[in-house]
Amino acid sequence: MEKEKTVRLIYPQWQGASVVDLLPELKNDPAEASRGYYLGAQLLNFLAPDRGQETLTVPISTDMTDREVTDGVIDRDAILSQSKAALEMLRAANPDRIITLGGECSVSVVPFTYLADKYKGDVAMIWIDAHPDLTLPGDVYPGYHAMAATACMGYGEKQLISVLPAKIDPSKVLLVGIRNWERDEIKVRQQQYGIPNITGEEVADNSDAIREWLRSCGASKVVIHFDMDVLDPAEIIAAVGTDPDGMKMEQVIRVINDIAAEKEVVGLTVAEAMPRTAIRIKNMLNRLPLLK
Repeated sequence: MEKEKTVRLIYPQWQGASVVDLLPELKNDPAEASRGYYLGAQLLNFLAPDRGQETLTVPISTDMTDREVTDGVIDRDAILSQSKAALEMLRAANPDRIITLGGECSVSVVPFTYLADKYKGDVAMIWIDAHPDLTLPGDVYPGYHAMAATACMGYGEKQLISVLPAKIDPSKVLLVGIRNWERDEIKVRQQQYGIPNITGEEVADNSDAIREWLRSCGASKVVIHFDMDVLDPAEIIAAVGTDPDGMKMEQVIRVINDIAAEKEVVGLTVAEAMPRTAIRIKNMLNRLPLLK
């Protein structure tokens, strides 16, 4: 029997976010703030244990543009090109499991829909995040990272959705830890799609609510999106979002491991790492003699 193949996908995409205003300590260098997710993905790759998997790195442009909004999505053309490149790499490697290290939240879209296609829809998606990422083009915020969950379900900008190999039915999607719904229409959209949200408080002591959902979801496999802004900023500030009263690190670790004990995890994304201090150190080093 052929051994199943796991790949490590380094996906430092930053173009899906517009977050400069949320990073006041980097206000003097908005380009570096915008590209912070690029460094975040590299840092995650450095820190994450290397189990000898094949590593794929999606080529991501670091060129700063006017950040033009096209068909409701900021930097749409760059994201489209990079999505095609990521999908081509995955199809060539043909993995059974994918660890994705990003990058803003939209880095889950290609690997998750690739896996949904590979397993013919037998995949549930658990989105662990402070925000629901159910934005659509035409909403007030044009960042694709806020559209990532909807894109995985096949909703969104036509060109971006057209390159995706599959979609995940909303009935197989679970939100966990959402504490900032951003706008009223997002909460309405969540209810229209029929997607449940299990709060951080509901899994503070055990993962029973998630286990119950998994047993009824109708899929044998699961993909997990872990946005680092779900974490409580009182314990660690690891992302752009700093909404109070988030999940503790030990709670997130336990939840993800409990999911893995219940279903086969075929995809795991860690996203939205924004290394604020590392960016400031990098900028300092760039200004020193013999280094600049």
